[in-house]
Amino acid sequence: MSLQVTQNKGTVYLEGRINSTTARLFIIHAEHFVDKLKNIKINIDKVKEIDRDGIEAIKTVWSIALKRNKKFAVTGLGCKEIYDHFENQFIA
Repeated sequence: MSLQVTQNKGTVYLEGRINSTTARLFIIHAEHFVDKLKNIKINIDKVKEIDRDGIEAIKTVWSIALKRNKKFAVTGLGCKEIYDHFENQFIA
């Protein structure tokens, strides 16, 4: 399964895999939602795989949201691991 990106009531839902094959598609879709929505919330409940490229894609979308003064959140199963990854990036 590739990656399906949908939006409902201000939340972007992802289903499938965020990996080297789908990361660019995810960034393109998410950037559209960053422009369209007041804030961006990504739900990863139905994501089956996130590889290094997937994490980098999420970081890219996060960066785009911050540059456009939008709040950014990731929710769903596995979001703690993503949060921990982001947190470790800023500890020096």
